[in-house]
Amino acid sequence: MNYVHESNRISLSSPQGELLAEITFPLAHDNVVNINHTYVHPDLRGQQVADTLMRLALDDIQKNGLTFTATCPYAVHWLERHPEHKP
Repeated sequence: MNYVHESNRISLSSPQGELLAEITFPLAHDNVVNINHTYVHPDLRGQQVADTLMRLALDDIQKNGLTFTATCPYAVHWLERHPEHKP
């Protein structure tokens, strides 16, 4: 799958341009972003796409020298299951 990395967003689209998955993490303040939204198309659920989005987002956040908070319910739950990634 070809994930597209943008500033504060990672997404996956079909060849026809349909949004299949995304995670957004806008700047909240100073050097802190807020992971505030994840979406995975129903056809892709259960295939670890949301997990991949979280890992890619955390990699991007770290590479850019930022820290993060999370208000997205999926992200909060994911971080509870992966305490090694907590801010």
